[in-house]
Amino acid sequence: MDWGKRIGANLKQMRTERNLTLGQLSGLAGISKAMLSEMEKGMGNPTINTIWKIANGLKVPYTRLLEGSEPGPTLVRREELSPQTEGNGHYRVYCYFQGGPERSFELFYMELDPHTANTSPGHLAQAQEYITVLEGELTVETGGKSYRLGPGDALGFDSTADHTYRNAGDERVTGLVINYYPG
Repeated sequence: MDWGKRIGANLKQMRTERNLTLGQLSGLAGISKAMLSEMEKGMGNPTINTIWKIANGLKVPYTRLLEGSEPGPTLVRREELSPQTEGNGHYRVYCYFQGGPERSFELFYMELDPHTANTSPGHLAQAQEYITVLEGELTVETGGKSYRLGPGDALGFDSTADHTYRNAGDERVTGLVINYYPG
């Protein structure tokens, strides 16, 4: 799957539907006009945080920029997914299910390499995030507090503010992340 082209097509469609110029969207998202133009052309591979900034600027769920059509039952095979990355590739997410008109949540499989961290900008108003750790030990920093999670542990929190996933251990952390957007 070519994420750059899919994101570019969705970005251009949403921007034109809202009658926004590249300059106006640049101001809303905090992303340069030149970068937005390149993205709309399907060039490059935007980082996770860049996509979050644009989604927040457009006031849409993160995966709205990743949408494709899903007729009928949806079987997702891990080997068919391409990761989205952040932090020089140390944080990776694989989108299994995208949010949209038919779904008020997004489901991701995440990986965070040893001795690294990833800070995510806040999501849409009223957004909630739920993470379950599958392997490793993860510290989640949100709302001025830190929560240490091991395999099988889960945490739900208000994700409208910046939050950080931190792996201080020697093994990779894996987990499932659900972003929920109440109606």
